[in-house]
Amino acid sequence: MISFEPKELSVKNLHGYLLSSVAPRPIAFASTIDAEGNPNLSPFSFFNVFSANPPIMVFSPARRVKNNTIKHTLENAEAVKEVVINVVNFDIVQQMSLSSTEYPEGVNEFDKAGLTMLASDIVKPYRVAESPVQFECKVNDIVKLGTEGGAGNLIICEVVKMHIAEEVLNEDKTINQEQLDLVARAGGSYYSRANKGFFEIPKPLSTLGIGVDAMPEHVRNSMILTGNDLGMLGNVEALPSKKDIESFLKDVSERYPNVRETSHREKHKIARNYLSYGDVESAWKLLLS
Repeated sequence: MISFEPKELSVKNLHGYLLSSVAPRPIAFASTIDAEGNPNLSPFSFFNVFSANPPIMVFSPARRVKNNTIKHTLENAEAVKEVVINVVNFDIVQQMSLSSTEYPEGVNEFDKAGLTMLASDIVKPYRVAESPVQFECKVNDIVKLGTEGGAGNLIICEVVKMHIAEEVLNEDKTINQEQLDLVARAGGSYYSRANKGFFEIPKPLSTLGIGVDAMPEHVRNSMILTGNDLGMLGNVEALPSKKDIESFLKDVSERYPNVRETSHREKHKIARNYLSYGDVESAWKLLLS
C-alpha cells in the first residue's frame, strides 16, 4: 500500500484520487438563472441529501483546478438564491454530459443539450422536463471552503416543492428504483448505472461541442434518435465536410447500395447503430448525406 499526505500531491492528482475512490456519486443536475433571468444548467457530483426535516440537499460547484475560476452556477446561486436540482437517469445521461461543456456566459445549456425548459411552480429557475424527479429549492446558505483551485462551495438548499414522474412510481406511490434507472458519477470518464455497472462517456470537448441547437432540423427533431443519441452527436467540434461525406458513402456503398436515396428515417436507424458502437463520425456522415 502506498501512502501520502495531500500536500505531497498536485491538486490535479489529489482530485483524481478523491473522485475515483469516493464513487459512485449521485448527480445534481442544477438549473439556475442569473440576475437578468438567463438560464444555466450544469451537473455536479459533489452532491447528496442531508436532512428530511427540513428537507436539505447540498451540492458543491468547486473552483476550477486548471485556472481557479468559479462556475456560473455559483455566481447565479449567489445572485438569485434559488435552484432546481434535477436527477439524472440513463435516458438523459449523454445530454447531461454535453451540458457540462464550458460554454461562455449567456449560452443556454438547455438548448445546447436539447433539453426542455419547464417552468417551476415556486422558484424562478426552470426544471428539466426530461428528468424523472425535480426538486425546486431555495438556497439557505453558501459555505466557501477555500480560495484556491479545487476548493468547494457548499450550496445548502431547502426543498420547497418536488415533482416525480408517475412512470417511476409503484402503486403505493413509492419510487421504483429500477424504473428510475439513475446514473452516478465515478472517476475519469466512468459512470455507473443502477443494476448495470460501470460505463464510459467521453468528456465534453474543451473546444466546445456544436450542441443540439446547431444540428439540422431533421436530426434535432428526429423520431428515431434518442436524447442520448443527440447528446453524443452534439459533442463534436464541427460537422464533416462534403468531401468526407462523399468518401464515406463510397466506402459503405457495398453494404448500403441505396444509401443516397434512403429516407431520413432509415438513415437515422442506421446512424443509431453507428452510435451504439460510439462511432459518432460515421453517424454524422450518414445523417448529412
